[in-house]
Amino acid sequence: MMTDTPESVTLVPIDRIEVLNSRDRNMKVFEEIVENIRSIGLKKPITVTERQGADGDPAFLLVCGEGRLNAFRLLGESHIPALVVNVSDEDAFIMSLAENIARRGHRPLEILADIELLLARNYTIDDIITRTGLSEKYMRDIVFLLEKGEERLIEAVQNKTIPLTTALEIARAKHDDENLGEMLEEAYKTGQLKGHQITDAKRLIEKRRRKGPKTGGDRPKLPNSAHSLVKTYQREGARQHKLMLKADHAHQQLLLAIQGLKRLFADENYVTLLRAEGLDSLPKYLADRIETA
Repeated sequence: MMTDTPESVTLVPIDRIEVLNSRDRNMKVFEEIVENIRSIGLKKPITVTERQGADGDPAFLLVCGEGRLNAFRLLGESHIPALVVNVSDEDAFIMSLAENIARRGHRPLEILADIELLLARNYTIDDIITRTGLSEKYMRDIVFLLEKGEERLIEAVQNKTIPLTTALEIARAKHDDENLGEMLEEAYKTGQLKGHQITDAKRLIEKRRRKGPKTGGDRPKLPNSAHSLVKTYQREGARQHKLMLKADHAHQQLLLAIQGLKRLFADENYVTLLRAEGLDSLPKYLADRIETA
């Protein structure tokens, strides 16, 4: 069971933190996180739970705050402020799922997969609402679509292709209901569907008729046990960590190259030689970076 009394914030070694439930991040948002932390520091600590590492020293599972953790890594920090909570592996994973659902910019099919996982672990709709901050009506409507297997409609709602009200009407209609076209026209007249949404909705209905309500191969395949689920997310976390290290290395190499070019272009004799050979121009990106370096 989860404890309601977390320990105080403490500095935790970054290399001792394991990401249990890694997710891809919007790069623009991530860059903003990095810049904010660089400018004003970390305003909200990450949340972890402590475990014993393979070497006998304390290790930690990340519950929430992966973006902040990766930002600290990129900035070359060795420790990060963390709120250490005393929870089981299962509860840590559930808390991480809830954090992902509540996070803005959540991918459409990820929210479906996460809600399914919470329901499969006997969390009620009210539990999920409390943990994620999703509205009761939205949650109950999504669960209705989920129970009907309407993955295509859920994805369309999440992508703002059609509103939830329209998705519910489509789901409640018979599969070959000829009145769906009239329903869409009425939704357009009343303002429920706007602009190209009516065209998108018609295409969606046709695709749903031909291929069914499920998204098929586009849908994330879920592991069939808690153990394999944790292993899957651990592997994904390791993959994401490697990508971050590669990106950080490439960034450092670019900075070194920019510093070297700046010194060379500060040498007037070198620049004169380049001009004589017609080689004194640079790609705009590099030229701008050299000016601001």
